Amino acid sequence: MTGIMSLRKNAEKRNNSARQLQKRRGGDDIQGTLEFGGAWDIPEEADKPAALAEADGAAGKVDLSESHWKMLEFFAGSGLVAYGMKGRFSPVWSNDIDGRKAAVYRANFKSDHFVQADIRNITGASLPCAHLSWASFPCQDLSLAGNMKGIYAERSGLVWEWLRVMYEMKERPKILALENVTGLLSADGGANYISLHNALAERGYRCGAMEINADLFVPQSRPRIFVIAVRKDVPVPERMVSGGPNWLHNNAAQKLGNQLDGWIWWNAEKPAARKAELKDILEPDAVFDKDGALKLIPERMMKELNSRDNAVAAGYRRTRREGQRLELRFDGLAGCLRTPSGGSSKQYIVVRRNGTNHARLLTARETARLMGAPDSYSLPGSYNDAYFAMGDAVALPVANFLSEKFLMPLTEAAYHD
Repeated sequence: MTGIMSLRKNAEKRNNSARQLQKRRGGDDIQGTLEFGGAWDIPEEADKPAALAEADGAAGKVDLSESHWKMLEFFAGSGLVAYGMKGRFSPVWSNDIDGRKAAVYRANFKSDHFVQADIRNITGASLPCAHLSWASFPCQDLSLAGNMKGIYAERSGLVWEWLRVMYEMKERPKILALENVTGLLSADGGANYISLHNALAERGYRCGAMEINADLFVPQSRPRIFVIAVRKDVPVPERMVSGGPNWLHNNAAQKLGNQLDGWIWWNAEKPAARKAELKDILEPDAVFDKDGALKLIPERMMKELNSRDNAVAAGYRRTRREGQRLELRFDGLAGCLRTPSGGSSKQYIVVRRNGTNHARLLTARETARLMGAPDSYSLPGSYNDAYFAMGDAVALPVANFLSEKFLMPLTEAAYHD
């Protein structure tokens, strides 16, 4: 008898979300499907539904395979890193465990290379050869908004699984890149980064960390740490390093760089000043339906709002000792997008026009614009799905900057022959 798999496991096998299979109503499209109390169980060897097979190859999806240089993309999320590196690096294998992010990735890119799976079940021997390995490993245990348990905790500790997979590869990439929140360098006196730095050194790599804020490119304050590691025998072009700290190094990076062996002071010319402001990315027809939140604006911020003829401000709901507050910023930037876990994580837009104030949440399209994604970028699923995919991503123009200024030149130097 053919084996029966749950809807979730069948979805993983077919590189589709359970939601997608459920939408096909199980037995309508997949022969041999059985229904048990409203849940579908599907034959193990059943073919993928035709509609989903067609969707996977649908016209209009972005082809990321045009570059000579190849990359492995761990914790790939919604694919903005690969999109930002398009033309310089082609992902030959990409992975994420989350179905919502996987749905966004597959909706936008030709994704035969994408594998939805737990990294703990990945073996290095099963991966294709690549020149670069990128890992945006989970930040929950390193973030001030998280639990701060550190780099050995359950979520952020998955970086060690990434290192395990790299170590298992027959031919490891000569260039490695990692991304995380600023707490990677600053939390616990830098102990988290020191552990990572030493682990990379033990495996034959030199590395350095830098902070890049997405506000250099888009109207969102989103500082992130990027670690670039090169195998010790790779010649690093002189133009890419400096003799000490530069604009890429915050105080925590400077302190660590001055004490660690094998640290590289990465350097590049600072991008030209950004021109776009928050008001420039707003959807003009979005409905202002959260005016009730205006009463949560602190008095001093309300005075500043009312003192302006016209204003656009971003705001977050925060819990203070005196209760809930909607705290605004007037600098033309949105605050850092976060994954939605309750109303306080969703960002508000407050607008003053013609003497009146109105409030609403950021739209899904606005979150994508704040991450540098074009309006052609698809956002399937619910509002929360889109907000989650963008709040947990790397800004596209930052990935583009890193690939242009660091990763591609390093790869060319490493594989020059």
